Amino acid sequence: MSARDGRLGVGVIGRGRLGPVLAAGLAGAGHAIVGVEAAEGAERDRVEALLPNVTIATAAQLVERSELLIIDVDDPRSLEPLVDALTADRAWVAGQLVMHTEAGFGTALLGHALDQGVIPLSVHPAIDVTGSSLDLQRLREAWCAVTAPRPVLPIAQALVVELGAEPVVIAEEDRPRYAEAIATATDFTHSIVRQATGILAEIGVAEPGFVLSSLVRSAADNALADANPVVVEPPTDPEDPE
Repeated sequence: MSARDGRLGVGVIGRGRLGPVLAAGLAGAGHAIVGVEAAEGAERDRVEALLPNVTIATAAQLVERSELLIIDVDDPRSLEPLVDALTADRAWVAGQLVMHTEAGFGTALLGHALDQGVIPLSVHPAIDVTGSSLDLQRLREAWCAVTAPRPVLPIAQALVVELGAEPVVIAEEDRPRYAEAIATATDFTHSIVRQATGILAEIGVAEPGFVLSSLVRSAADNALADANPVVVEPPTDPEDPE
């Protein structure tokens, strides 16, 4: 971070949907957006809707210019090859924060980049990403999995708080199981909603998604409440000798 004001120059590479959302959230917290990697067409339109007048640049340019580099890929299988290619090119900048957003990985895959002086962070928001401004609101109601070496873990946690979210620390070795939980909840929800709205559509119900919206939200809220039972402490007897 800048020694003067604690603000960072943030760049985004990888062309995923979440990276520009995080950049927009950090911009709202006062950080400067260096630029975003984006292709022509719908992808660029989506990025510019979130970040008007943002600089579109190549991955190499953004690595060179960014104090905080966010790597957000559209396919988890492409994350490690991208990191390896940048490492082989010796593209990293010493002292640079490098944060990826994949649920299933901690910071181990950034290991070789450490030799070039980067500070590795892994942050994954537990939201179903759309790539739109809607995600900014959802971030303010979300938890983010954070994984980082202990000395720099507070940096990852602070960035999450600046996004308006809450950090939850996930150990490096537990990231695959965390990703499994996220995928299970996301895939199951989409599948059940598609099945239920399909049945209503078959019997002629117009806009079945709206019809089920309150039910699905309340059922999810109740299920989540059941997963977090409130523990009531027994009252203390004032005459108890303890």
